[in-house]
Amino acid sequence: MKTAIYYFSGTGNSLKVAKDIASGLESAELIPIAKCIDQESIYCSADKIGVIFPVYIWGMPLIVVEFVKKLITEKNAYIFGVTTCGGMAAGTMKQLDTLLEEKSLKLSAGFVIKMPGNYTPMYGAPADVKQNKMFDKESLKIKEIVEVVNNSGEGPVESDFFLLNMIFSGLIYKAGSKNIPKMDKSFWVDENCNHCGTCAKVCPVNNIEMEEGSPKWQSKCEQCLACLQWCPSEAIQFGKKTPGRKRYHHPEISLADIRVDNC
Repeated sequence: MKTAIYYFSGTGNSLKVAKDIASGLESAELIPIAKCIDQESIYCSADKIGVIFPVYIWGMPLIVVEFVKKLITEKNAYIFGVTTCGGMAAGTMKQLDTLLEEKSLKLSAGFVIKMPGNYTPMYGAPADVKQNKMFDKESLKIKEIVEVVNNSGEGPVESDFFLLNMIFSGLIYKAGSKNIPKMDKSFWVDENCNHCGTCAKVCPVNNIEMEEGSPKWQSKCEQCLACLQWCPSEAIQFGKKTPGRKRYHHPEISLADIRVDNC
């Protein structure tokens, strides 16, 4: 029984989760959403379909929303979702559930996994000790998810209290997510830039063009911060507070794993 796992990942957290789940399933294929998103429609014939992605502004990344709207599959396909977050997921899985329901599809199980937070404009990466504790908990959660998916189980659609969902995944997400594509105006490059072009290679939506050796953002950002987190010289900044803040990408995910041109 084939399982197709579609994932979106900027720092590697969601990719690590996708890899860990795939390793526990039979005949699972990992597919980067960034690789197929430009298709007019995305047909999947797999018996089981997983959608794995991080939480942005207490909701789904815009690229994942677009993916779900383009997804075409059998009505009886078993679909599960997993979202990673550093803080609160609120109603993100409920949002996925609703989008699928609008297509007459069903989210059979939806899970939330806490991973190290990485929104550097607000905070630096957590200490390694804290990261390792989160990785240990992730491993336990993966076992739970794999068991449910292998059995085609009707698991929970995990979410927070309905009032929090309404405020954060409803009002705040609706107001904030529409501004995401142009939030890249706050990116800038300091004197440490060595013109390597890594930022352009990891951008999942080809939002960065190199002009005279320096990155230029094109106002179609996803706010995944892959450019900032994977810059080898930590030269990419966002706003006024990121200089000196500890960067983060998952220690078991390599640049080669995340590079869009390798997908």
